[in-house]
Amino acid sequence: QAIDSNNASIGFKQVSFTYPNRPEKPVLRDISLHIKEGETIALVGHSGAGKTTLAKLLMRFYDVDEGKVEFSGTDIRALDLKELRQSFAFVAQEPILFSGSILDNIRYAKPYATKQEVERVTIRAAAHEFVQALPRGYATEVGERGVQLSGGQKQRIAIARALLANPRVLVLDEATSNLDSINEALVQEKLEELMLDRTTLIIAHRLSTIKAADRIVVLDEGCIVEIGDHRTLMHAGKTYANLVDMQIIQDREAKDTPLH
Repeated sequence: QAIDSNNASIGFKQVSFTYPNRPEKPVLRDISLHIKEGETIALVGHSGAGKTTLAKLLMRFYDVDEGKVEFSGTDIRALDLKELRQSFAFVAQEPILFSGSILDNIRYAKPYATKQEVERVTIRAAAHEFVQALPRGYATEVGERGVQLSGGQKQRIAIARALLANPRVLVLDEATSNLDSINEALVQEKLEELMLDRTTLIIAHRLSTIKAADRIVVLDEGCIVEIGDHRTLMHAGKTYANLVDMQIIQDREAKDTPLH
């Protein structure tokens, strides 16, 4: 079934999921969440709470055990898989790069992009300078899984690819975690431009990033335990406030003090 081009909403309806190799430990339990088109949602929680798994289910890397995931109002299992995945750009903490050149890796999002288009997004991702400094520039081979590049360089290439894709839905999973503070600030600004009026899921531990979301969804042991904005959730003094006080959620500039 074709995807409704006028609707980039997302729905999780009573979703439960367990990884096949860990049947004794459910990762998600009875998750229900509606994300409106153009809305930015921050997913927060301890490691293992199920944040990344939600994103993987959305792109059908796995199918739910119970319930359903909807995109543009339709169960994703009824949608064309290639078209579904082309609707998303996913930038992870450990980006997936394949063996080939830097140019090929960025163009993966848009195979017929011109060199000028690629350079434009690479500049926006604060990557053009380091690419130009490499002996073969954009023709540099990155090696299997990008082994020739640092973690921060790989993230910037993945962000450039996301910018080139111009997706309907943007999924950022700790997308700037390997960048130094200067490059992080530059890239974050460009990502915020990309997020404008675009359905976005952010998995993050940076308070500044989380505060910018329309809603914060707090996960704990596979369940949604709170939803709200930063001020409301801090005032409630529950799971989210504890994450901030324990500095699970933190700002790079203020790691040594509790954040309120």
